[in-house]
Amino acid sequence: MENKAASGVLGVILAGGLSRRMGGGDKGMLRLGGRPVISHVAARLAPQVDVVVLSANGEAARWASLGVPIVPDGVAGYPGPLAGLLAAMEWAAAPSRRFGWVMSVPCDSPFLPYDLVARLTDALDGGPAAIAASRGRRHPVTGLFSVNLRDDLSDFLAAGERRAGAWGARIGAREARFGGSGIDPFFNINTPEELAEAERLGVD
Repeated sequence: MENKAASGVLGVILAGGLSRRMGGGDKGMLRLGGRPVISHVAARLAPQVDVVVLSANGEAARWASLGVPIVPDGVAGYPGPLAGLLAAMEWAAAPSRRFGWVMSVPCDSPFLPYDLVARLTDALDGGPAAIAASRGRRHPVTGLFSVNLRDDLSDFLAAGERRAGAWGARIGAREARFGGSGIDPFFNINTPEELAEAERLGVD
């Protein structure tokens, strides 16, 4: 991988889903530790990247408190997190920006590691992408991706594919494994019960 200062890393928080298991609405705006879940995600991601954007659809004003650019899907029909990643890649590749890499994270993972980008960078080993793994599970939308992958991702989505894991396998994404006996750093909040569990675990 080129060095970060030379190529630039854009961080994108993926918040474009429909949150069906939470009963709809913006999952990232749920309160955790007195603040929106997404604010915890942004606080952990921002020091690791050059710029943070939010992948979100609908009325952008509801995210104004975050103070970051909003990047909507360019693919119709809410096809999932890969559409948000593609939109971020296109934003990153604009001539006025020219970021070389996109670091994507979901909006509902408030315990992300503070060394996430560094560990994924090490895992690249010359490849175009690296994704996180913990406790025997891969997290295919928590990853560092070369902006040069955007045409391949566009083709993948145009063919009707949606599965992030399948795309990761297709591009040969490397894996960075995160362990430890504490909180799973990729714990994500999809249900009211998981929100309650995150509250019990506590966030900084």
